[in-house]
Amino acid sequence: MKLIEKALEFEKRSTARMSTSDRILASREAKSIVLAINTIYKKTKDPYLMEIMKLVTVKKRKIDKRLKGRSLSTAI
Repeated sequence: MKLIEKALEFEKRSTARMSTSDRILASREAKSIVLAINTIYKKTKDPYLMEIMKLVTVKKRKIDKRLKGRSLSTAI
């Protein structure tokens, strides 16, 4: 299961000191990992796959939040 290993490696990767382009690439990679795992999950309904998808999704949300930045309404 290369896909699971790839997902776990992605989840352990540090996001500190990433450039914006690195964050964009990481976000796209996370999306492709989740979609690939999701296609397998639809067939097998394995709860372990769901947990891996959740871990990757949480990491992706953190990266996306950093990319989008703080809105002006919450800065005041």
